[in-house]
Amino acid sequence: EENGHQNKKLKSDADEEDAEDQNKKLPKRKIVLLMAYSGKGYHGMQRNVGSSQFKTIEDDLVSALVQSGCIPENHGEDMKKMSFQRCARTDKGVSAAGQIVSLKVRLIDDILEKINNHLPSHIRILGLKRVTGGFNSKNKCDARTYSYMLPTFAFAHKDQDVQEELYRLDRETLERVNKLLACYKGTHNFHNFTSQKGPRDPSAKRYIMEMYCGEPFFRENVEFAVIQVKGQSFMMHQIRKMIGLVIAIVKGYAAESVMERSWGEEKVDVPKAPGLGLVLEKVHFEKYNRRFGNDGLHEPLEWTEEEEKIAVFKEQYIYPTIINTEREEKSMANWLNTLPIHDFNSSAVEMQTNNKGSKKSSDLEGSDGCGDDSD
Repeated sequence: EENGHQNKKLKSDADEEDAEDQNKKLPKRKIVLLMAYSGKGYHGMQRNVGSSQFKTIEDDLVSALVQSGCIPENHGEDMKKMSFQRCARTDKGVSAAGQIVSLKVRLIDDILEKINNHLPSHIRILGLKRVTGGFNSKNKCDARTYSYMLPTFAFAHKDQDVQEELYRLDRETLERVNKLLACYKGTHNFHNFTSQKGPRDPSAKRYIMEMYCGEPFFRENVEFAVIQVKGQSFMMHQIRKMIGLVIAIVKGYAAESVMERSWGEEKVDVPKAPGLGLVLEKVHFEKYNRRFGNDGLHEPLEWTEEEEKIAVFKEQYIYPTIINTEREEKSMANWLNTLPIHDFNSSAVEMQTNNKGSKKSSDLEGSDGCGDDSD
């Protein structure tokens, strides 16, 4: 300093400190973020603080929120401090095109751009809206829509000699698939479609609004189709088991009567389709929108302006992951080979005996699926 020189900090460091100081002065506001992500390689959505062994989507999200200056660092360690809530707890390997999380953040300038700058390209924040102070994305959600993308050879009858790439889903089979999927509509006891819920557990009853399979299409020379299901909430593995049972019936391994039986008190062996094709498409807030969507202060939680971004993300990250993984790992083809070992006619007593012996083989299927939205 005596020589007229000042010990200046690097300008960028000073700018960053100034920005951080400005951020600290900003009031915190309750918002929702619209998220899309490819779930491959992650152990689901929900963060397990203190467990670095299993990486989750929320680990990357919280890190980006801290680095962008939206939340203080200690909020990342204790997520209750920012009133964080996810709408649906997607499980291992499951992707999302329209996940919603609610939390309190500092509304910094260019907030979406700054958060996305600290996220990997297969996780994107596509939208943000202000919500009421007491908003909780899980409790305020009326319904969730999931899709399940699968190669159509899954529906080929077991007695057919099928070459996977040459198989084409005929009209008659598609109509039968849709007739069976429509049987799920309404309220049923789904205790056989999840683990750890007994037949008399009230929470095993779930309401399904719609379920259908769309027209087949081609990707990489293989024919695929997408099943859509909309329900109030879903239990662990419920959607995968709903689809698994329909496939077993269409292929000729199980009688149609098994579906009706599975809603009764008897224990039924319901196969669980692979987790790979499952995607959280959309979450619905109809009641909230009616009450607050047009109150002049809050926007309805609808994302029509973001639909194009969602479609682009799916084409770029979600569908290629499902297709390439299916081709490389043959998860559907390998799972179809396990269907003959299921016994769809056992009584509950026989099932308990068989379960002890077959637990190891069911563990090999993995626990990747649709997280429980309701607990």
